[in-house]
Amino acid sequence: MKIGARNRLDAEVTEVKRGTVMCQVKVKLAGGGNMESVMTLDSLDDMGLKVGDKVRVAVKAVNVMLIKD
Repeated sequence: MKIGARNRLDAEVTEVKRGTVMCQVKVKLAGGGNMESVMTLDSLDDMGLKVGDKVRVAVKAVNVMLIKD
């Protein structure tokens, strides 16, 4: 699959919380950090995602801001 996002991170699914229409998927990044994604249950089921699956996280953002106190 080709994708335009250049920020891609290897990860493993650690938790899936199903709601009535949407779900929250938590992943642990290869570097040790954590991220999460929200998607429809249809997308979750189509992908067949489950805890332990290896995935790639693609980050495509309009703005990336750094903040220093």
